[in-house]
Parts: sequence; C-alpha cells; structure tokens
Amino acid sequence: MTAAVNEFDHPALFYRDDEEYLAGTVPFIREGLAAGEPVAVAVPGPNLHLIRDALGADAEQVLLRDMTVVGRNPGRIIPAVLLAFANTHPGRRVRLIGEPIWAGRSPSEYPACAQHEALINAAFTDRSATILCPYDTGSLDPAWVEDAYRTHPVLLEAGLRFDSAEYADPLAVAASFNQPLSDPPADAATLTVGLQALAAVRRFVTEHAQRAGLPDERIVDLTIVITELAENAVEHGGGTGHLAVWADGEDLICQLTDRGYLADPLAGRIPVTDHTRQGGRGLLLINQLSDLVRVHTTPVGTSTRIYLSRQSVTESV
Repeated sequence: MTAAVNEFDHPALFYRDDEEYLAGTVPFIREGLAAGEPVAVAVPGPNLHLIRDALGADAEQVLLRDMTVVGRNPGRIIPAVLLAFANTHPGRRVRLIGEPIWAGRSPSEYPACAQHEALINAAFTDRSATILCPYDTGSLDPAWVEDAYRTHPVLLEAGLRFDSAEYADPLAVAASFNQPLSDPPADAATLTVGLQALAAVRRFVTEHAQRAGLPDERIVDLTIVITELAENAVEHGGGTGHLAVWADGEDLICQLTDRGYLADPLAGRIPVTDHTRQGGRGLLLINQLSDLVRVHTTPVGTSTRIYLSRQSVTESV
C-alpha cells in the first residue's frame, strides 16, 4: 500500500545484493513515472549506474545524482537535494530515492547521517512526497541498520511493507545524535575569535589551509565558512569564540566553540525566507560549502566542526 496523495511517505528499503536493490528501486521509479510524478534518484555512484542501466530509456525521465558528491555532507541533503527537487515541482507529488548511508561512510560522518534521516520526517511534514532510503544490510554496521527502524516509519524488505514499531519522534532521535565532539589534538593551531579579529581569523585559516595543501577553490570556501561561523559566534555566541584548526588524513578540520545555543535542529537544513530561523542562512551556507559539519550544542555552548577535503571531488553521472 502506498501513501495517500497528500501524505508524506518515508520508507527504508533493506537489501542484501544488487538483485534485491533493483527489485526495490526500479519498480518504485517506474510506478512514479507511470503516475506522472517527477522522480529523482540520489545514491552512491555504483548503485546509480545499476539503476540507470536497469531503467534503459526511462532513465532520461529521471534526475540522477551521485550521493557521494551531492550528499557528501549529510547536512546539505535536505536543502540542496531533496527540497531543491521538491520545490521545483510545486503542487505536484514527487518521488525520490535517497541513499545517504553507505559502507564507505566513516564513524565521524555517521551521527550527521542519522540526524539527517530523522529530520527528513520533520522537514517534509505535510508535503506531498515519497522518499525511499535504501540500506545495504550486508555491508553496513548492524547498529546503523537498527537506527533505520527509529528514523523511518515504514520498512520494506523482501517485497513486504510494514510499519516500524521502533519509529520515534524525529526531533528526539536527532537529539540523541547531538553527541560531544572529541577534543582537538594538542598540536592544533588556535585563535580567539571576536568582532575586532575577523580579518585576523581569515588570515589565520588561509595560512593554515595553504600549509595543509587545500586547493585554492577550497580555501575560498573555507574562508567563507569560517567568516560565517565567526560572525555567528559574535552575534549569537556570547561575543567571542575559540577556533582550532588541524589536518587529519585527507581533511582540514576547523572547530569553533562559543557560548551560543542552537535550539532549532532544522537550522541550516531549511531554506530561509524570513528572520525567524536564527542562524539559518549562515548554517545553510556552511552546510553547502563543507564536506562534513558536526555540531554539539547545549544551553551553555556550541561546538561546530567543519571538514574540508584536500582533494577535489566532482559529480560524474
């Protein structure tokens, strides 16, 4: 049974191999096309090619995106992938496949992924859409698969559709992944951020980004991101903040800690049309430009950690 025309439907699809993957995704796509629904697919590259080949000529009617690129930062999937597609088809029911969690995701990325999956339910309340989220039960951490029961009200497995008895309030589930961040390494470069120091902040991060070998275009992104974070710390975070910068593997990592509190879990995930969503515009931009954003917020302070890869990645479909 599918959802009514004006209801939001968010099932998780459990699959173990390519055959089960295609059996769960291709009919879903063709059913949407037959109903005249706009369809988009955002999944990791290998799965994207499987779907495209299976669809044949029908693939031309579907928007195909590589999730490892467009959804590399889970915080930008709702605004830049899901809502972006839905908003281009006002007044119509849309159908999407989004696979934000795959075996290559790191433990650092996963909490942001789980928050994303939970917050889809809040972001799409009262929207006319179906978003199918595949989970590879053969390769994913079993705990990640278990979390799908909490973030999806409906489950699909072996051709059966059933309600999840463990589905929970989206905001409560997202809050459970509001986890403390590890301390920056002892050799991280640090700087105090304040209103009079914004120019110094930009020079500081540019210098360390160049030393770390960040590509020039990513240095521009980093400067924009850190400026947004610093201005937010000054305006909403008690007037000052503490910035730490360090390299870890392929990533340059920056963390800003201030005394602000991010009360709205959807801030940075919903396009802002007014001033009611505090920090929303800046966080939206930060999510768009960063490869990963992790946030830990409490009433006594917030730490925002952003990751930028030292390798450029482009979408190839």
